[in-house]
Amino acid sequence: MMFCPKCKCIMMPKASGKKTVLACSCGHVHEANVSFTEQTKKRKEIEVIEERESLPIIEQECPKCHHKKAFFWSKQTRAADEPETRFFKCEECKHTWRDYK
Repeated sequence: MMFCPKCKCIMMPKASGKKTVLACSCGHVHEANVSFTEQTKKRKEIEVIEERESLPIIEQECPKCHHKKAFFWSKQTRAADEPETRFFKCEECKHTWRDYK
């Protein structure tokens, strides 16, 4: 990496005929023998063994399967002067429903 002696910006590689030079956006060119190596990033993969909900669980009956526990979260879906909407997701069947109270 090289910085421009005029404006102190990073100089970028630029093809100039058959050779590569470092050029700055201000117009300054560094014509020394410049060689670049291409670096490749190794892709890291993570195996997901088990997905878990990170939401709190409360006692709420599912209207679909009648399971007694559900995940819970709330969100402001209407005007700020109205109460927030509560969402539930059944722990068993994953059915999602909302409560507007």
